[in-house]
Amino acid sequence: MSDVFASLVKQYSLGQSADRADWLLGAGMLSPGLKAKALRSLAAPGTAYDDPRLGKDPQQAHMGGYIETQQDNGGVHINSGIPNHAFYLTATAIGGNAWEKAGRIWYDAATGGKLAADATFADFAKLTATIAEDLYGTGTELDAVNNAWKSVGVL
Repeated sequence: MSDVFASLVKQYSLGQSADRADWLLGAGMLSPGLKAKALRSLAAPGTAYDDPRLGKDPQQAHMGGYIETQQDNGGVHINSGIPNHAFYLTATAIGGNAWEKAGRIWYDAATGGKLAADATFADFAKLTATIAEDLYGTGTELDAVNNAWKSVGVL
C-alpha cells in the first residue's frame, strides 16, 4: 500500500498522468556508480537494481514467484511487487491521472473498514473489484482491476 500511495503522491506533485510516470520509488536516491535506477519499480518489479554490492532486486511481480519467508516480516517488501504491479496495470489501463480513479479504488479499499487485518492478496483483489464496480459500474475500471489481478496471478 505504501508504495502505491507514494507513487501517487509523486505523480500528483509532478502533474504526471499514468502513462507519463516512471513508476519508480527512490529514483536518484542510490549512490552514483551503482547499477540501480531506484529502490523499487511498480511497472517492472524485480528490475530496480542489479549490482554486485546491492545484489539483485528481489521483488516479485507475479504470484508464481511469491516467496514464503520469515525474513522481511514475512516477505512484505519482496512480495509487495505483486499488488504494486496490479495497481500499475490497473492505473495504466484506466489511463488519465492515477490518483483519480485507480487511486480512489485502492484508497477506499484500504480505508473503508472492509479489509480484515489478515487479508490476503485475493481478499484485497476482490475488494478492489467490488469498489470499482460500486464507484464506476461494470465498464473500463472494473475490467482494468480484474485484468490486473489476473495478470499478476492473484485471481
